[in-house]
Amino acid sequence: MKIALDPTPYHHSHSLLEFPRVAADLGYKYLQLTPHADMIPFYNHPKADDELVAQMNKACKDAGVEIASVLPVLRWSGPDEDAREAAVRYWKRAIQITVDLGVSTMNTEFSGRPEKAEESERAFYRSMEELLPIIEREGLDVLIDPHPDDFVEDGLAAIRVIRGVNSPNIGMVYVASHSFHMGNKPLDIMRAAGDKLRLVHVSDTMDHHASHGLRYITNPPGNAVRVHQHLKIGDGDVNWDEFFGGLKEIGFLDKDNTVMVSSVFAEDESADDVSRYQLETMREYVEKAN
Repeated sequence: MKIALDPTPYHHSHSLLEFPRVAADLGYKYLQLTPHADMIPFYNHPKADDELVAQMNKACKDAGVEIASVLPVLRWSGPDEDAREAAVRYWKRAIQITVDLGVSTMNTEFSGRPEKAEESERAFYRSMEELLPIIEREGLDVLIDPHPDDFVEDGLAAIRVIRGVNSPNIGMVYVASHSFHMGNKPLDIMRAAGDKLRLVHVSDTMDHHASHGLRYITNPPGNAVRVHQHLKIGDGDVNWDEFFGGLKEIGFLDKDNTVMVSSVFAEDESADDVSRYQLETMREYVEKAN
C-alpha cells in the first residue's frame, strides 16, 4: 500500500512543480495529483503540455517522490450531452498525461447530477463505451468516488454501478469524509467492494445526521445541500478502528496496488503540522490493524 499526500492545501502557496518537494519534506514518498489549473483543472480541458509533464517527472525524480494517483474531475456523467462529449475528450488527454507520468492509477468522481440520476447514469455508461477500451489498453485502474451531490451517493449503490461496467480496470474510492452520505456502513461497503476498492481518502467529518438532523441548520429549511468536512483524524465522527479494521479484513493494507491518501482541506493555515500528523496517525492505525 502507498501512502500519499493530497497537495490541495498547498495550491495557494506553492507552484505545481514544487509539490513533490513539499511531499518529501513532510515525510511522504507518494503524491496524489489533484485538479490544478496548470495540469488537469476541474471540468475543463487539461492544460499541461508534454514539456510540463516532463518537468513534473523531473521534479518527482529530484525529490525522490512518486505520483501514486492522478485525479481528474470531469463531467463524463453530465446529463448535458455537449458537456459529456467534451468531458470524454478531456478524459482522453488526462489518460495520456497519466501514462506519460508513469502512473497506473486514476481516481475520480461520477460527476453527474442527483436531480437527473437516470439521465446521468445513461451518460456515464455512454462515456464508458468510448473510454473503457483506452483505459484497458493502457492498463490503468480508474477508481470512482460516489461524491456527495452526485447521481449516486450511497456506497453500495455505487458498487452496483461500477460492477455494471464489467471491467477489472474500474473500481471504487472510499472517502472517509463521505461516510455519512454513503450510508455509514463502512464494513458492508468494503466487504461488497472487495478487490474493487483500491484507493481511500483519509480525513474526518461530522455526522450531519446527528442531533436528529439538526447538527447543521440551513435556511430556508429543506435546502438540497450536502454538508461534510475534510478534517484531520480525530476531529470528527468517523469510526477509525472500524475503517482501518475493514481495510485490513479485505486485504487493502497488504497490497501493492492500493493507495491511501491524506486529504485534509480544512486547515490550510497549519497544513504542515496536519500533514505530518496525518502520516504518523495513519501509520499507527495501520500497525494497530495489522
